[in-house]
Amino acid sequence: MSFSLSGIPTASNSSDLKHVKVLILGSGPAGLSAALYAARAELAPVVLTGMELGGQAGLTHVIENYPGFPEGVGGSQLGELFQKQAERFGALVEFDTATAVNLSQRPFKITTENGQYLADALIIATGARPNHLEVPGEYELTGKGVSYCATCDGWFFKDKKVVVVGGGDSALEEGLFLTRFASSVTIIHRRDTLRAGKVLQSRAFSNPKVNFIWNTVVTAILGQDKVTGVALKNVLTGETSTLETDGVFIFIGHTPNTQMFEGQLEMRDGGYIVTNHLMETSVPGVFAAGEVADNHFRQVVTSAGMGAAAAIQATHFLEKEEAVKV
Repeated sequence: MSFSLSGIPTASNSSDLKHVKVLILGSGPAGLSAALYAARAELAPVVLTGMELGGQAGLTHVIENYPGFPEGVGGSQLGELFQKQAERFGALVEFDTATAVNLSQRPFKITTENGQYLADALIIATGARPNHLEVPGEYELTGKGVSYCATCDGWFFKDKKVVVVGGGDSALEEGLFLTRFASSVTIIHRRDTLRAGKVLQSRAFSNPKVNFIWNTVVTAILGQDKVTGVALKNVLTGETSTLETDGVFIFIGHTPNTQMFEGQLEMRDGGYIVTNHLMETSVPGVFAAGEVADNHFRQVVTSAGMGAAAAIQATHFLEKEEAVKV
């Protein structure tokens, strides 16, 4: 154990077992909001950043729908502000990744790439990652025309042509949202029928800006410094073609980062952690917040609110436990 300049005990990078009151997995809006509230409760929380500091929000070029930033704010910048505010009150952010957890007894044991922790309370904010097409050009052009969030990035495609990949509720919801900005929205689906609800289908079919390409998959995203088009393949005929576009929005589902907790926490279909309205999971002392438990809203502001709620409830949990000991 080492100490910061403020005298607050901090976890070191050694392989020693470190005991903390509150351990937070994930450094996105949910995790850092939880850290802020737990720190203000003088619980000296430790945040393990995971692979991506700032979470998925950190990959967004500009976030224009987070309250308090009328001109918008960069995703990475917002993450830095979250972190600084949490650290101001005593949170410790460790650039480390959890690799295994044992929730069968308390304190909970968490193994990381750099060591091990014992935690009296655990807040899981590991988020969810959008499913990728895994085609050439996708990663290189992410943030340069490739997006996984129409709400975040739609404004940047005013009067431009965009492509939406997918056929479920999210694809149609986001595609319809994009019609507010784009000159045309072409939905590319690998089947000839949609999985989305009938109401959404009706809205999409009746919108003059929305077009469909059926039985087709995207095999590559084209462009150098920005998206210029997509390469397509008809799954029935094998015919290939290209389509010019300014943007590609991919909505083929999300996968929550919950593999470590399988068999230890109750989960819904798709691997999302089940919580009640207090962010409590099926294991007392373990809380979950943000997209790891939210397969509906998936917004920075809702994730931040869930993180705050999880920390408040974790504080109550530890206070009650301490009162019982006394």
